[in-house]
Amino acid sequence: MLRECSFEEVYFQNFQYFEAIDQMKEIKEQFIPFHSADLGEEEAQAAADVIRSKWLTMGPKTIDFEQRFASYVGAKHAIGVSSCTAALHLALEAIGLKQGDEVLVPTTTFTATAEVVAYFKAKPVLVDVDVESLCIDLEDAERRITAQTRAIVPVHFAGQPCDMDAIHDLASRRELRVIEDAAHSLPASYKGARVGALSELTAFSFYATKTLTTGEGGMVTTDNEDLAIRMRMMRLHGIGRDAWKRYSAEGSWYYEVMDPGYKYNLTDIQSAIGIVQLGKCDQMNAARREISSRYTERFLKERALEVPTVRADRDSSWHLYVLRLNLDELKITRSQMIEELRARGVSTSVHFIPLHMHPYYQKAYGYQEGEFPVATEQYHRYLSLPIFPQMTSMQVDYVIDSVLDIVAINRR
Repeated sequence: MLRECSFEEVYFQNFQYFEAIDQMKEIKEQFIPFHSADLGEEEAQAAADVIRSKWLTMGPKTIDFEQRFASYVGAKHAIGVSSCTAALHLALEAIGLKQGDEVLVPTTTFTATAEVVAYFKAKPVLVDVDVESLCIDLEDAERRITAQTRAIVPVHFAGQPCDMDAIHDLASRRELRVIEDAAHSLPASYKGARVGALSELTAFSFYATKTLTTGEGGMVTTDNEDLAIRMRMMRLHGIGRDAWKRYSAEGSWYYEVMDPGYKYNLTDIQSAIGIVQLGKCDQMNAARREISSRYTERFLKERALEVPTVRADRDSSWHLYVLRLNLDELKITRSQMIEELRARGVSTSVHFIPLHMHPYYQKAYGYQEGEFPVATEQYHRYLSLPIFPQMTSMQVDYVIDSVLDIVAINRR
């Protein structure tokens, strides 16, 4: 038997319904960004405190941030730098890379991973990727090793760690150094250990779109004290130990330049923001995991879509949610899908245009488009959807509904 509803109940139910409609209209009228940094009053206050202290550049806050970061990932040393590019550059310098050497790099990555190799007049040897994870293909990597190969730089694509056991096995057998490009992967883990404590050297990014941001910035971690000492010196003009203290009460005007270094230091303003961000890193990761789960739950049954998967022995940071299109099921291309989403107010991106498709790498090293079949084919299929901690539930639903609606309209 149906129960009669009171006037108040009917009014409240109708109010909720029309409120939901209004909220959805509001979402449709706004632009959902690809990313929005989870920054608030706490970060603003931390930066303001540093400004009031008058110590603006690298100083005690940076040292504090480094120590906290090392403890968080489980490494003995963390060296704060101006970018992940700087971290990779310093890592390669620390292992003694020189002109004529070769370094294995996946072609599906941002140019920074390979360009730092070129800084030394060494050669970035591009490698195809695994079709499932889009991380470096180790069989292809081993085929490309020569007598000049000195290192391998695995990239934890989208936040999922590479198969580090297999990488370390290859590196051990072929006498290669391992430098992880972890720009995407804070706080990812592999077999229970955090990325940052797995290899000899690991480089992180704190760029504006990353899972932890200081605006610009980066970190390199290591358990090797000699490498840590070298990188600390080279990040600040090659000046001897504790150069940053020379303007403090306990510092000295006297300094010695030990080698021609770089201007790669992280500032205290950035580090103060980083300390706050690090404190909520797990919370932000939980929000990303929730969004990724909702995307996957809704997209999994749609045959025109392929969702990202995470292998059972590792945890992703979910820096990116990379959706792949089964193009034989659709009448539109990946680029047209991006434009359709943009027309509906949903911003997306593409990660990445493989390096072998860029004019510089073709001209400088002779790479050709057909040389890396997996990376080339997958590039035409994928796009990255918005995923950031402060996405609202209705924004997530709107992105999902927009994707599925475009698929339904354009199904073959």
